[in-house]
Amino acid sequence: MAVEPEAPRPVEPAGLGFDRIVYTKEPPRATIRLNRPEVLNAFDFRMLREIARACEDASWDDEIRVVVVTGTGRAFCVGADLKAWGKELVGNPGEYWKWFGAFKDMHDRLREIGKPTLARVQGIAVGGGNELQMACDLAVMVDEAFIRHVGPEHGSVPAGGATQWLPIMVGDRRAREILFLCEEVPARQAAEWGLVNYAVPGAELDAKVDELVEKLAAKLPQTVRYTKQQLNWWRDLSWHETVGHARDWLALSMLGDEARDAIQAFLERS
Repeated sequence: MAVEPEAPRPVEPAGLGFDRIVYTKEPPRATIRLNRPEVLNAFDFRMLREIARACEDASWDDEIRVVVVTGTGRAFCVGADLKAWGKELVGNPGEYWKWFGAFKDMHDRLREIGKPTLARVQGIAVGGGNELQMACDLAVMVDEAFIRHVGPEHGSVPAGGATQWLPIMVGDRRAREILFLCEEVPARQAAEWGLVNYAVPGAELDAKVDELVEKLAAKLPQTVRYTKQQLNWWRDLSWHETVGHARDWLALSMLGDEARDAIQAFLERS
């Protein structure tokens, strides 16, 4: 049974009862590892809630200076698990609205964690998976992987971070290219564009992550926290100005033929 503290105090990861993620703490590092490799670490509702709770715990733990977010297997994350609950969304905007609320809460907990976050992108990052790595402060990506958005092909506007943050990170023209064309962005190109910080061979991934964790952990925590808060200004502005509207619009889009037909076609192919 998960432990709920009486005050904002961290607990041992084993006491949190997680099933969809593996959460570990080895000060000064905490690691949140998405652990649904059978579905390429696609989000379901419980995974979103577990990531949010892990972020909350890490934010309360003064021994933790850096949080690493990664995946299990050949994918970092491919976004929402439409196979699991896609049928429930069509014609049911209320269910989509609830789900998107959990997605939004996960993002807010991660972005507002008060500590540097590092995405260890060990595999492909698609849709919401790219939005997850963008929500982190820094990202190291294995060089054989790629980033891609597919929302305009699958009936979903990529407004869970991509429309807000891609123009900030890679510029307006490249953001439009990524989101309109839905083509793969190889890791090294992603690094050149500033979508990730580093693209490295798989054999060097952990060494690069360790190097960055060590450097980040050596910085003054309160000063870093406020530096992060200031750096988040553009991200927060674009996010808070749009995400509530996006949540409602996307929910209502589940009543339309376009989303219904796209989701149904995806489920039939899967």
